[in-house]
Amino acid sequence: MAKGRKIVPKGPSPPDLSSVQLKLLPDPSGDSPSPGVKFGDMKHDVSIPKSGFFRKGDKPSAVFWSPNPRYDLLTEGTYAVVEMLQGKKWIPAYDDDDFSLFFKWNIDNGSSYGLASLEWEVPDSASNGVYRFRHFGSSKKTIGSTTEYFTGASSAFAVS
Repeated sequence: MAKGRKIVPKGPSPPDLSSVQLKLLPDPSGDSPSPGVKFGDMKHDVSIPKSGFFRKGDKPSAVFWSPNPRYDLLTEGTYAVVEMLQGKKWIPAYDDDDFSLFFKWNIDNGSSYGLASLEWEVPDSASNGVYRFRHFGSSKKTIGSTTEYFTGASSAFAVS
């Protein structure tokens, strides 16, 4: 390797088996939000600590009304973002490919409506400032209807 020689010749590429993969979960059949709310609305907003701000290592969280995330896997996008306020603009700071931000989807225990829980373990490297959660998703009213996209945002919270 130090002399620039290849030690192991390149082998054959693996076959593309995507057309014969088993699908064990059925497609979602359609979702509707809880009466009086829209997808992306908050069920539980961020609970601000008594100090008025979060510290590094704290875990702010928020819960959004959200349909099954399998309507669109958002492979070129994201389900969850922590945005930082810079001037008058919200700039993405962390998203769901960062190990500090957790996105969990489940069914509300008291109903059959979906919820997206976002939790951020504030990393030591986070800058002091004002942040918020933003949730992105998609839904269908029925299995044959068109996909509709939505977004929701939490209240702002401070990190110091």
